[in-house]
Amino acid sequence: MDTDLWGLSLIVLGGFLAGGVYAFWGKSRPIALALAGCVVLALASGALRLGYF
Repeated sequence: MDTDLWGLSLIVLGGFLAGGVYAFWGKSRPIALALAGCVVLALASGALRLGYF
């Protein structure tokens, strides 16, 4: 159960970071691109934690 909670938490974190990418895209593209990289890492690690890959 603990692994499922970590996986879900990482996917939720990826969602919040994706909102940050959307908010920063018009203001500062380098920050938005850095956040986009974090989104990819958070979603991938969450999916791996849940055992989808």
